[in-house]
Amino acid sequence: MNVMNRVLDQYNSKVYKNRKEHMVGVNNNENNNEIAANVRTIPGIISQRGCCYAGCKGVVLGPIKDAFIITHGPIGCAFYSWGTRRHKAKKDEGVANYLQYCFSTDLQEPDIVFGGEKKLKQAIVEAMELFRPSTIMICSTCPVGLIGDDIHAVAKWAEKEYEIKCIAFSCEGYKGVSQSAGHHIANNQLVRYVIGEGDRKITNKFSVNLLGEYNIGGDGWETERLLKRIGYEVVSTFTGNSSMDDLKNSHQANLSLVQCHRSINYIAELIETKYGIPWMKVNFIGVDATIETLRNVARYFGDSELTARTEEVIADELDSIQEDMEYYKSKLKGKSAAIYVGGSRAHHYQFLLNDLGVHTILAGYEFGHREEYEGREVIPFVKPDADSKNIESITVEPDPEKYHVYLSEEDLKRLKEEKLIDYYGGMVKDMKDGTYMVDDLNHYETEEFLKLLKPDIFFSGIKDKYVAQKSGILSKQLHSYDYSGPYSCFRGAVNFARDITMGIYTPAWSYVKSPWKTAPVLSGSLGGEAVC
Repeated sequence: MNVMNRVLDQYNSKVYKNRKEHMVGVNNNENNNEIAANVRTIPGIISQRGCCYAGCKGVVLGPIKDAFIITHGPIGCAFYSWGTRRHKAKKDEGVANYLQYCFSTDLQEPDIVFGGEKKLKQAIVEAMELFRPSTIMICSTCPVGLIGDDIHAVAKWAEKEYEIKCIAFSCEGYKGVSQSAGHHIANNQLVRYVIGEGDRKITNKFSVNLLGEYNIGGDGWETERLLKRIGYEVVSTFTGNSSMDDLKNSHQANLSLVQCHRSINYIAELIETKYGIPWMKVNFIGVDATIETLRNVARYFGDSELTARTEEVIADELDSIQEDMEYYKSKLKGKSAAIYVGGSRAHHYQFLLNDLGVHTILAGYEFGHREEYEGREVIPFVKPDADSKNIESITVEPDPEKYHVYLSEEDLKRLKEEKLIDYYGGMVKDMKDGTYMVDDLNHYETEEFLKLLKPDIFFSGIKDKYVAQKSGILSKQLHSYDYSGPYSCFRGAVNFARDITMGIYTPAWSYVKSPWKTAPVLSGSLGGEAVC
């Protein structure tokens, strides 16, 4: 019995049939690596997924430093999304920074019975008296959707009353099947009410947006440092260390670089349609991946001086890390890893691990869709279900005044055919034969796969970190980096290698005994008596 079947064997027939579709032995199956994704978790199974509100407020909106975000709901929802992702931001002169705060209407039982709109209005009044923000965002949680508070009407009232920007996000936690629904809702509203309103003068033709970069542990700062060193102007970052002014001017860039495909692809596609800015899937995690990304971006702009400068910077950055990377690779080569994260991280970090000689044996997403696994070519064959249809998909038209195209139609067509822009190939194409791809990995499956595959390190989140470590396996959070970082680009690769080496070689693991080392792996009976 293979590893997947041994994990599935404990389920009843109905659950077995469902979960089997979410597991793939890479290039060792009869359905061309097709996987089920972005569907409801089976009730009763302990999933690692988050809710729609977490995807909207916690992921996409939370890093915007001068947006005053009010969570309209019980205090626990606001607390859950307060500082847990470590999206860092610097205080710029003249720009507010509210990231250290947690604002909530703290709905109580009487508010659920009689409605919470008055309390929301009062919260806005207090916000204006105490902070005077130029932008307020309202994020609703589950009870608000159930009782029917009209947060959009309150937002319009606030705009009229205080002459500010106030945007409402109906991101009740129960919508969709995971955080992905919240990403979509946030993307829609930013396109509607923010992007395109700026008039900052952009003089550098090598201007880019950095999409799906949330500056976890300072990743965005390191990526921006590298891009600026080559000669690019980063117009906006969605949304790590960003200000509202940055986002408003994103329509003026000449290329969008997409780091996390799942959380931001809606914006990437919509601003291409409306403003003419193509997008490129990039990866700044890993040395070789960063080099390939920088060369691809230079190739898009097609400037010989920019290309030469790119190679100079690559050579210099490599020289500065070569000794450290060789040392850490000597310590890590031959180790194995399992990765279960959201967005594109489960894909990206395989490149960095490969740089260090670490083999990835299992990878999966919390909230990925089929295109994150198999590539965008499968999108036409994905059938939307009722949960997907509950999330609005907006359409836009080319802006007659702000639409601009940097390249000729012929060049754009050629680059699309070469899959350099407007394309993401998915994770499975970069996984080795015999490895495993699992969607929506749950607690039971996590323990079983770790027991059977015995990776040296498990990359995941806080919900299952200590399950792994109590089994004697090092676990590293890739949602928040466990208080470390940055891990992006060249310098970040060294930071990552250092942290992993310290973790694996700590003597603590000699004091932790894996359950399967003291309990029988196989059990059976002979002549009616239990034997091992």
